[in-house]
Amino acid sequence: MKRFLIITMVAGALAAQAQKFEVVTSTDGNYFQQSKASLSGSPKGKLVEAVTDAPEFQHWGMTFNELDWDALQMLPAEAQAEVAANIFAPDGQLRMTMGRISPGANDYARSWYSCDEVPGDFELRYFNIDRDKEAIIPFIHLAQTFCPEMEFWISPWSPPSWMKINHDYPVLSSEYNRQDPRQDYMLYGNDGRDVDPDEMKLTGPRDGQFPKRLATTDYFIQDPRYLSAYAQYFCRFIDAYQAEGIPVKRVMYQNEAYSYTPYPGCAWTAPSIIRFNRDYLAPALRASHPEVELWLGTFNTNRLDHVEQLTADAGLMQAVSGMGFQWEGRDILPTIRQANPEIGYMCSESECGWGSFDWAGAEHTFELINHYLGNGCNRYNFWNVILTDSGESPWGWKQNALIRVDSATGQHTYTPEYYAVRHYAQYVPQGSRVVGRLAGNVPVTSFDTPNGKVVVAANLTDEKTQVSVPMGKRYLNLTLAPHSFLTASERP
Repeated sequence: MKRFLIITMVAGALAAQAQKFEVVTSTDGNYFQQSKASLSGSPKGKLVEAVTDAPEFQHWGMTFNELDWDALQMLPAEAQAEVAANIFAPDGQLRMTMGRISPGANDYARSWYSCDEVPGDFELRYFNIDRDKEAIIPFIHLAQTFCPEMEFWISPWSPPSWMKINHDYPVLSSEYNRQDPRQDYMLYGNDGRDVDPDEMKLTGPRDGQFPKRLATTDYFIQDPRYLSAYAQYFCRFIDAYQAEGIPVKRVMYQNEAYSYTPYPGCAWTAPSIIRFNRDYLAPALRASHPEVELWLGTFNTNRLDHVEQLTADAGLMQAVSGMGFQWEGRDILPTIRQANPEIGYMCSESECGWGSFDWAGAEHTFELINHYLGNGCNRYNFWNVILTDSGESPWGWKQNALIRVDSATGQHTYTPEYYAVRHYAQYVPQGSRVVGRLAGNVPVTSFDTPNGKVVVAANLTDEKTQVSVPMGKRYLNLTLAPHSFLTASERP
């Protein structure tokens, strides 16, 4: 009997120890302050709601851009190593294990290019990735030294210019490109209506339906020769990167087909999206790269009627493994996932802000992560991780990044958004699962992780607030200061 009591007492002591949580909190300019918390018998704040259908989390990811590499190269060697370790190392602060690559230029390339700019080269004799070897591939190889098992996916911003009806990389003309403004009418066809000069806003919020009008014209030439060549273009890119030791895991046909851009882009109509993916890209991948998944995206539209045209095509949906959502796509993600639960979902691009590099931008990113993970995405991809000065692109958009470099001094700063991401990424590894969530101005996400229970919370309001996270029959009660981030991780 005495032995039984001793065993019971030891077991109870161990259980009590397992109820302890280490807490880190951040406010603007005061990051990762440490404290402790423990479970209580009753709730003292707003209850976090249970989530029962979350997939197993897979990857935090980022995008390999030329301007990011250029910013990193401005740092001294020791600082470069520190930054890279913080981003990619398994014991670093962000622990990125997935990378996005753009075949050809995106809007954070140094300038426009594609992998084959020889008009009429349907055989792709002149296909090459020479430009990528200057910055993108060295950047990826650096990441692989810290994370050899890093996973990669691709999506282009624009096809080669000769494959498009305007024979140019943008969709619309602007002061930042050389497209003839007389071509702009083609976006909606010759219906007598001019393109709204505010069609693609580069600053400020985009409220309501986006886009206000869907393109009625395909900017990709809908000729079988072009469609076949473009499908092979993807396969050639996968081959070329594989030869560089960079395996591609998945493909999306287009970045933001709903942004009618002055930078590299391409407008597609629903029938042509179905045709290209179902009848050309999917068969090409099955023939040459059956190991590569075809995903639909990236969806930056809340036009549910449009996206449902795609998901209604049985042949297309049989060919795809998942869908990627970003920007206004967040609005329709829950509805699309509920109707199509059999495929995977990811946030394909975190929003990039307006070059403010401030706490408000960090709060926005924090809430975005809560939204996407709470609505079934098990991969979350960030955009620029490191930029210089105001974060301005060659096409005039100033954007945020997780790390900011002063080009005059060569000094770097971890931005508030970096810490917002760190509150999640450092504590939520592969194999975690969302088990609870609150949305809104007090976003809370609770996880079961391989290392124990983790709660990531924020208070985006001006008043102190409390939340209560159910843990079996007990509760983790957390007090959140105004405009703060918090992570509580279970420790034995």
